[in-house]
Amino acid sequence: MAETRTRAPAGPGGPGSPGSPGSTVTASSQRRFARRQWSRRWLRLRYVVVAVLGLALLVVGVWAIWFSSLLAVEQVEVAGADVLSEQEVRDAASVPVGDPVARIDLDAVRARVEALAVVRSADVTRAWPDGVRVEVEERVAVAVVRIGSTLRGMDAEGVVFRDYQETPTALPRVDALSGVTSEALREGAAVVAALPEGLAADVDYVEVGTVDQIRLLLRDGREVVWGSSADAEQKARVLEVLLEQDGRVLDVSVPATPTTRS
Repeated sequence: MAETRTRAPAGPGGPGSPGSPGSTVTASSQRRFARRQWSRRWLRLRYVVVAVLGLALLVVGVWAIWFSSLLAVEQVEVAGADVLSEQEVRDAASVPVGDPVARIDLDAVRARVEALAVVRSADVTRAWPDGVRVEVEERVAVAVVRIGSTLRGMDAEGVVFRDYQETPTALPRVDALSGVTSEALREGAAVVAALPEGLAADVDYVEVGTVDQIRLLLRDGREVVWGSSADAEQKARVLEVLLEQDGRVLDVSVPATPTTRS
């Protein structure tokens, strides 16, 4: 008869028991596997979290800059104003106080400021966090124009831009004849600007009729037929020579062939 063998049941120290060496290795491997799985999942999740946080910050930033009152206009800074007061520039700029700084239409503000006759140019910038800066370049008068009974300042471009109660002693006077055009005034301004300092001091006033009918009336009573503003420097040199000669009327309209007459 064949011998029957039976296997003793696994006891506490058997290979299948929880405390056996084999079970310890298996549990450790499972923990490492779980940690690796979590690490891989966290790596993927981390990118998602960073992206979500970045998007949230972007949304908050856009809201804060473009729509909230956190960065709203509270002040308008003015620089370069002399003839104008700072308040006159602010009134012309019409910057909407309380609107977000980022949404201010700088070009529109600049156009409104440059519409002032006194302003030659304007530069408008954002002054973070709560302001707008308006820097103006005012026109500089090179002469005073008499238009009817009114005295007005005129710059080198012939733009009339301010009123005077009386002619400043430092500025020559330009008398505009009836019907004078803005182009003729520009020519007159160019003549005044071209006069050497010593010669300008001898001029009582400049009479402008048309673009090529400009005369200088000197303080000693003599008259200079100037013509247009062309060749102004050469005309000024020729006139300095003619002033040493006799003659009540000095004609330098054609500087190559000047003439004098009584």
